[in-house]
This record gives sequence, structure tokens and C-alpha cells, in this order.
Amino acid sequence: MFGLGVQELLLILLIVLILFGAKRVPDLAKGLGRALREFRNAAKDIGMDDPEDENSLDVKSDLKSDVKSADDMNDKNGEPPYKA
Repeated sequence: MFGLGVQELLLILLIVLILFGAKRVPDLAKGLGRALREFRNAAKDIGMDDPEDENSLDVKSDLKSDVKSADDMNDKNGEPPYKA
């Protein structure tokens, strides 16, 4: 776990206990747990967003119809509707 051994983790825990006191450590841990839970939920919500939402589907259908109409014009005239 991040290259930390048991001794290092115990030393960090002891320093936190000395700095914040025994009464504040559970409150700090609870706040940290809530923050992590909110972060995970937000990350999950972002990941669940469908990249092909309604707007992108509308754009895709518009592009398909434009390409189809351009192809139809090309077939009628025998040459593309634009000059390259």
C-alpha cells in the first residue's frame, strides 16, 4: 500500500493522534469517509452519463441526411455538388 509498511502506518497514526487528540480522530475519519463516498458517487455518475445523448444522436441523424442528400445530388448531376 503505497510502499508503506506497518511501522510507518503506526507512526503516522500516532502523529495524527497526538496532533488532533483522541476525541477528534473519529470525527476526522467520518468526514474523510463521507468525502470519499461522495467522490465515488460523483465519479460513478459521470461514468454513467451516456456519451451518445439526445443531442449527439440528433447531430448524427442530421449528418446522415445531409450526406444522403449530397449523394443524391451527385447521382442526379453526374458530378459532385461542390468543386474541389
